[in-house]
Amino acid sequence: MDDIVPVNLSLDQIKKIGPAGGEYWMARDLQAPLGYARWENFQDVIKKARMSCESSGSDPDDHILQTTKMVSVGSGAQRGRIDYYVSRLGAYLICMNGDPGLPCISAAQNYFAVQTRKQEVLEQFGIDVNKRLELRDRVKSAVKHLGDAAKDAGVQNYALFHEAGYLGLYEMGLGKIKEMKGIDSKESLLDRAGRQELAANEFRITQTEEVIRKENIKGDIAARNTHKKIGQAVRQTIKDIGGTMPEDLPAETSIKQIGKQMKKQRALTGGTRKKDSD
Repeated sequence: MDDIVPVNLSLDQIKKIGPAGGEYWMARDLQAPLGYARWENFQDVIKKARMSCESSGSDPDDHILQTTKMVSVGSGAQRGRIDYYVSRLGAYLICMNGDPGLPCISAAQNYFAVQTRKQEVLEQFGIDVNKRLELRDRVKSAVKHLGDAAKDAGVQNYALFHEAGYLGLYEMGLGKIKEMKGIDSKESLLDRAGRQELAANEFRITQTEEVIRKENIKGDIAARNTHKKIGQAVRQTIKDIGGTMPEDLPAETSIKQIGKQMKKQRALTGGTRKKDSD
């Protein structure tokens, strides 16, 4: 186990970060930490790794991209020297095709396997959760604007005003909704809502603000009635298109908890990348 730590440290030290925040390595830098004294022998491993990448259905240039750099050879002369931009997955494939008899190879295999899995988890998060995060932020902004409209309309009891919107959309109050979905009373319903539920609420909120301002609604009762009516209209639209009623949509992992997980994962992986060799 003692040889694993220096290999990991060495691999971290030679890692490069592209303009887009992506990680990559240069093959010439990987040669020594992986235990290869001769470039020619290491280049054979790189070629095998590119073949493995291609056989798996991926473009080798996406993960092990050849480049040529000019180097000084004395007396001011220069010549081209082959090198490769290597992504995390590319480095893992190089390790998997390396000489298993080299102690550094097994340590590096473990390092890149773990790092690659971390990136896969982060990317899996990003597919749906980023959209949910964006939607939740939009709903927060919409609630603020609705609050401003309610204030201009002379609303005094904001709790009852917002409750009216839930009664219209869900046909039940906020407390009952949380109870039905198994959400703690101290948690925000919208922090536990999925994309469909957030979208329905965003539409309810933005349309209520629009109607209050456009029709110059004034007073607590009129504003509450408007909010409930808009909620009912959104509910009817969902019903008309055969959608799932919002109260029947399951509560999802708290958006706050996911945000913390993503932040921690980014810290572990060094951030996401658009292209490994950026």
